[in-house]
Amino acid sequence: MFAEIERLIPVYMQNPADRNIANGNVAVCIIADNGMVFGRMFGENKPRLRQTYKVAWTKASQVWLTGVKTGEYEKMVFNGIVEENGNGIEAPDLIGWQGGQPLTLPDGSTIAVGFSGFRGIVDLEIMVKVFNKATGSI
Repeated sequence: MFAEIERLIPVYMQNPADRNIANGNVAVCIIADNGMVFGRMFGENKPRLRQTYKVAWTKASQVWLTGVKTGEYEKMVFNGIVEENGNGIEAPDLIGWQGGQPLTLPDGSTIAVGFSGFRGIVDLEIMVKVFNKATGSI
């Protein structure tokens, strides 16, 4: 999956709206059901990569705790559908941005993924593309 992400970065960098967010310094964090964490940073700017990975980890860990996409979970909290600290996350710690999502593996297990560095909708799209390619779902 990491190799495919690396291949897609230049493609998405063609769009100025995405290029100007992190200037190609993007990160992905994947958390398995059992808590095993996998991650990778892409780019050259170490301080920016540190921040980008922090956001990717925050997205992935929120999904790991809640099982719900980032952005959607916050709506549930603020509309009273779920209790604010019901999954161990207090309101100030909610990420709010798109880019975190659960993905189901062919064996039925779930991974929580967080991607950061482009617009949230693109962060989601990249992970679905690479996941589908890796699992043969395309």
